[in-house]
Formats: sequence, C-alpha cells, structure tokens
Amino acid sequence: MSEQFPKCVNCDNPDAVLVPLSDFGGQGASIHYKAWVCTDESCGGNIKIRNGDVYVNEPILDGSQRERRER
Repeated sequence: MSEQFPKCVNCDNPDAVLVPLSDFGGQGASIHYKAWVCTDESCGGNIKIRNGDVYVNEPILDGSQRERRER
C-alpha cells in the first residue's frame, strides 16, 4: 500500500504533490507534518505551521546557511 499525497494546486506540473516535513520543538519533541512542500522545485509551493499559525507560500530558505545553535 503506497501513501498518496495531496496534489499541489500552485503549479502546472501534473505530477507535483505536497510532501510532509517534520521538525523538532524547542524542548526536543518531534513535530510531525510541520510543513508541506511541493515536489517540483521550481514551484516553491508550501504550507508551514508555526506557533499555531498557518503560513502559505512563504519564501523557502536554504537551512544550510543558518548558524548552528550551541547546546
């Protein structure tokens, strides 16, 4: 049984879907499905949840450019 993801409605690629991404909260607990992004890199379509608010199609930033936090 394969998972089916929602079709991206932001782009013209008929094969593009939104896939879920996860993250970790401030206390280290995992947060599943914190963001959904389009599989077509040229589209940039996304949905993000931050502090209970939903953000649609924010600019996507390359996380490798961020400084690592000291623990």
